[in-house]
Amino acid sequence: MQILMIAGNVGKDAVLRRTQAGDAVLGFSLAVDNGKDKNGNKRDSTWYDCSVWGKRAASLERFITKGTKLTLTGRPTVDAYEGKGKLGISVNELTFQGGGSDSGGGQSGGGYDSGSTGNYDAPAGGGRRGVRRPERVGIG
Repeated sequence: MQILMIAGNVGKDAVLRRTQAGDAVLGFSLAVDNGKDKNGNKRDSTWYDCSVWGKRAASLERFITKGTKLTLTGRPTVDAYEGKGKLGISVNELTFQGGGSDSGGGQSGGGYDSGSTGNYDAPAGGGRRGVRRPERVGIG
C-alpha cells in the first residue's frame, strides 16, 4: 500500500460534486512549495488534485478555501490530461495548519482521520479562527 503525505496551500475554494450514484466528492487543489535551488532561486510549486469522498465531503466544503494551509495523508493518484500526468491524492486524513486568507497567523483548525468514529465536529468558533490545536475526526 502506498501512502502520500503532503503539506501546502489550497489554490482555490473546494468544490463539492456528486457522482452519478449520488456519492459526495469534494475536490480542491493543493500547492506544495519545493523550496529553493542551490543558487537561491525559488523552485516551482508542485500541484496536487485532492479529493475527499463520502459524508465528510459536504461538511468540510466551507472550511477548505483558497489559501488554507493543510497537511494531507492519503492514497496517491495519477491521471493523464492533455498528454501530461496529473498528480493527485485521495485524502484519508487532513489537518488544518492555520493561516490562510481570512485567519490569523499561527492558528490551527480541525482535521479528520478515517480511522476514528466517523463523527465530524466543525472547528471551534464556526471556522478556522480561534482553534489553537489540531483536532481529528472521522471521514466517514
